[in-house]
Order: sequence, then C-alpha cells, then structure tokens
Amino acid sequence: MPPARKKQRTYDPAKIRAAVTAQFGHVADGVRALTPDRLARPSGLGEWTVADLAAHVAWIADSLAGGLARPPGGVAELSAVEWPSVTASLAGKISEAARETLAGAPLPELYDNAAERMARALAANPTGGRVLSLWIGNMTLADFLVTRTVELVVHTDDLNRAAGLDIPIDRQALAACTRLLADALALKAPGGSVEVRVPPFAVVQCIEGPRHTRGTPPNVVETDPLTWLRLATGRTGWAEALDAAQVRAGGERADLSALLPLMS
Repeated sequence: MPPARKKQRTYDPAKIRAAVTAQFGHVADGVRALTPDRLARPSGLGEWTVADLAAHVAWIADSLAGGLARPPGGVAELSAVEWPSVTASLAGKISEAARETLAGAPLPELYDNAAERMARALAANPTGGRVLSLWIGNMTLADFLVTRTVELVVHTDDLNRAAGLDIPIDRQALAACTRLLADALALKAPGGSVEVRVPPFAVVQCIEGPRHTRGTPPNVVETDPLTWLRLATGRTGWAEALDAAQVRAGGERADLSALLPLMS
C-alpha cells in the first residue's frame, strides 16, 4: 500500500499579507539610504549591481500588483511548496522582464509606485482564493504571497551583505520563508531517515531510509534560519557551512549536499 501523502502546511493569510507588506517597507527604507558608491557595488548575484538588485525587489511588489490586474487564471496548478523547484528555468526571463519594466526610473520612485500598486491590489483582493495566471503556472494568491516572503527575505539578506546594510527582517516573513524552504526539501527528498531542524521555525523529516519513531533521531541536521535560506538558495555551500560550524550534522545520512540548493 503506498504511503499516505503528507498534508501540506497551511499559513495564516492575514499574517502573510502583513509580513509581505512589512518586509517590502523595510527594504524600501534601506534602499532610500543607499549612497551612489554602495549602489555601484557588486551584488554577488551574477552581473547585478546593488542597484540592479534593489530594482528587482521593487519589481517583486510591482509584478504582484500586475498579476492581480490580469484576468484570473483557471484552476491552480502549483502550490507554494512546489514553487521553489520550478523557479530556476525562469530566472533569465524574470530578470529580463524586471529590467524592461523598471529601466530608467529612480529607485525611490520605483518603490513608492510599487508599494502603492501592491497596496491597492491587495485591498481589492481581500481573500487569497483568486487564481493568478503566472509564467510558472497558475497559483492562488494565498500561495503566491507565501512565495513572496522567500523572495523578499532572501533578497533582503543579499542587500545587507552586499551593501553593508542592516535592513530588519520581519519575523513572520522569516518564519514563512524558512518553513517553505524546509518543506520544499522534504518534498524533493521524501522519507523519514533524516530530521532537519531550523529552530525556532521548522522541523521536517526527509530522505528515504529507516524511519525514526521515538527518542533522538540517528541522523540530524540543525542550523539557523539565515544559514538555512542561504543553503537552500545556493548563497552558501554545504561544505562551507559545515566548516564554519553554521550547520551541525550527525549521522551517516545527514549530508544534504546532493540536495542543495533547492532554488537559485
């Protein structure tokens, strides 16, 4: 008899909306304080400068509003936890669209316009049931907003490291980002032989093999939320994190290097 399908995690829609809005506001405040020399720094993401990365974050909010402005899609084809696995093939298309949409506008203007459009669009869609027609496949608004926490939190961390900023990360946004990426790992490598802990937000079991039932699992991986999101998105390598004692891994199966990154 096949194993029962694991129930997907649910998120509080009101908290996720508040987290997305709050995190975008934090980034907007940080970007407005950037000096020309900081904007010209490399972002660490390909050929992007910090200015390019900042403009991309504005596009994240603007594209959400754009998605809500289009006619609704049909049936949802993609859930939030499936989203990380399909993003890689669209990275170039997303980058090109962002450049075309935002080219030439000053960053403060981009952020003001994006924040206003996003706020109006969300106010006009108070529930998360609307289905958005997206390049990656149709998604409900509720699920898509959870994925926005990943985009915003990961790029906030990118900006902080590249530009020497200290943009705060909303706790609810960080929690959702951490949980979604942990669940994406469990979806990619289903099983119960390894327990991955990212306190205080997530614990998942993954990888085929002997299932742990009680007591301390024989294979455990534990790390903090920021290290986890860097591992999951390829910002930090598995060996590098182990060497820096940012990850604790015990047991013969507690090696996630072949499964990471989950997205880039």
